[in-house]
Amino acid sequence: MKVVLQRVKSAHVDIAGETVGSIGAGLLILLGVTHSDNPVDAEYLADKVIQLRIFPDNEGRMNRSLLDAGGNLLVVSQFTLYGDCRKGRRPSFDRAARPEQARVLYEYFIECLKSRNIAVETGVFQAEMEIHLINDGPVTLILESKRGLPEESPQEAP
Repeated sequence: MKVVLQRVKSAHVDIAGETVGSIGAGLLILLGVTHSDNPVDAEYLADKVIQLRIFPDNEGRMNRSLLDAGGNLLVVSQFTLYGDCRKGRRPSFDRAARPEQARVLYEYFIECLKSRNIAVETGVFQAEMEIHLINDGPVTLILESKRGLPEESPQEAP
């Protein structure tokens, strides 16, 4: 699984002009799922997201977690995080999980967050959405559940 998280002052998701999810200060999370992901990946990322110390303390240093800061979460599915743009001019989405698998893990990720008593809002899976946000910092980070393990070995030149 891959997460792009942005610390925000506020964020909301609209579908066809109607707001479906909205938060104040907290994190906007864009979540991508690949074929090899499983519930352990969702649990790992949920824990990492809520415990990552990226909110300022009284001295302005990033020393507080989402839990410490009392922030909210807005989670949006985004299969394009697994887009591969290395060849040609059109991204390949072969590494993105099929919608059936991705939906189950997306929903499980959300449940993992909610089980930690955090206010969680969401977009709508597979919907065309508009995401509005006010960045705070800006602070934007990319997290992966595979912790940097290569998916494919680089090939040696002949």
